[in-house]
Amino acid sequence: MADTLLSQEPTIRLSIFLAVLVIMALWEVAAPRRRREIPRLIRWSNNLLLVVIDSAIVRVAFPVVAVGLAAMANEHGWGLFNIVATPGWLAILVSLLALDLAIYLQHVMFHAVPGLWRLHRLHHADLEFDVTTALRFHPIEIMLSMGVKLLVVAALGPPAIAVLIFEVILNASAMFNHSNVRLPARLDALLRLFIVTPDMHRVHHSILPSETNSNFGFNLPWWDRLLGTYLAQPRDGHDGMTIGIEQFRTRRDLWLDRMLLQPLKGWATGYSINRGKSGGGD
Repeated sequence: MADTLLSQEPTIRLSIFLAVLVIMALWEVAAPRRRREIPRLIRWSNNLLLVVIDSAIVRVAFPVVAVGLAAMANEHGWGLFNIVATPGWLAILVSLLALDLAIYLQHVMFHAVPGLWRLHRLHHADLEFDVTTALRFHPIEIMLSMGVKLLVVAALGPPAIAVLIFEVILNASAMFNHSNVRLPARLDALLRLFIVTPDMHRVHHSILPSETNSNFGFNLPWWDRLLGTYLAQPRDGHDGMTIGIEQFRTRRDLWLDRMLLQPLKGWATGYSINRGKSGGGD
């Protein structure tokens, strides 16, 4: 089964990625949450080109990705679940929860450490919030994130199927909760008890640091609620809030060349969780 997963993993992930991308893009056109100010051609072309570059770099930089490492761990007896006998269903469930918690904690760390924020702020510097924002990460952050994920997989020894499920869900849920789609208020309130909704995650993309440093979850909303980082609504409402950060607010900053060089520019402490009260630059 592991060999089948390894051979089919790229096809499975790409197929689901494209399907969710198209569905959310059409939903955004049919029922947008916020008015669009910037032409899609500018943002979408550069954001999608960035994800192509990220994917290519990961494939070159890492001889094995998370699903492959999980299969290797199972073969060689590495990691917790390959040492401690555990029912398969329980190993899958705990693996999904542990991987999601790891992504949450990693996300918090990228906001807490100014040097890491230099990389992560590219994601927040998008001037609008839609499905392609979910794909807008600097290649160095993507590689660091993959390194963290591989460490967690090596320590946990999860079933390969659990890692594949997690990767697919993470990618799909990120595109869902970054989408500019309108959900009825009651449905949103119900859904956010179990998953991160677009209205919940949009708060995280507010220009206000106190809102940027909230709602870190990508899949499950429970970590934010349990660990005190949950914020129900933005101060200015979803229609009135400003998306982005104080730096990099021109349309030229949305182009690929500027995005790739962004970590080298400007100060990086204004949005850090552990910043001084005055914010300030470095």
